[in-house]
Amino acid sequence: MAGLENDLRATLLAGLAALQLELSEQQINQLLDYQAMIGKWTKVYNLTSVRDPAEMMTHHLLDSLSVVPALQLYLQAAGLAQGSRLLDVGSGAGLPGVVIAICCPAVNVTCVDTVAKKAAFIKQAALALKLPNLAGLHARVESITQPFDVICSRAFASLADFTNWSAGAMAPQGVWMAMKGKRPSDELQALAENIAMFHVEQLQVPGLEAERCILWLRPVS
Repeated sequence: MAGLENDLRATLLAGLAALQLELSEQQINQLLDYQAMIGKWTKVYNLTSVRDPAEMMTHHLLDSLSVVPALQLYLQAAGLAQGSRLLDVGSGAGLPGVVIAICCPAVNVTCVDTVAKKAAFIKQAALALKLPNLAGLHARVESITQPFDVICSRAFASLADFTNWSAGAMAPQGVWMAMKGKRPSDELQALAENIAMFHVEQLQVPGLEAERCILWLRPVS
């Protein structure tokens, strides 16, 4: 067991170095504890279809970590480095929301999911990992009206559905951050006229050959 834990830590550290992401020892331990929690809960609640710890590290944790540098740069540029609010839609096991909460303690993260056991897992993770900036919410995103500065999703829905369903939770100067594989040209063409993409960011996930990108979108009048 110790061998596996050492391997996972080594993979995580190498991934953080490749992403040029500096985290404290406490944050690194929180990420490893979080992955272990997903593994335990998945045996009972099927939080994720990925069961192999090494695969979980690359496909879930490092995949989610790859957006953190871009998010930090955006928040800094927008003057939101402190006290910003982020909503992770269709969060499931908390990817990328919990990872963002660990890496960005100044960001208040809410993970929303329509499945009660997934929202319960987020609440338990917030307690176990001592993350006061993390909240789990069992709800439909369409019902949320409190404003968020960034609304993100990872493999949740089409861009049109994602932006339409979550528009009511958007702060006046807020943006959407959609994690996608290849740039989804068809989905971009299907967007409503009052939504504009202002940036596409190609991501390189350590240990993962697949294409990844972030689409940054905002409402336009």
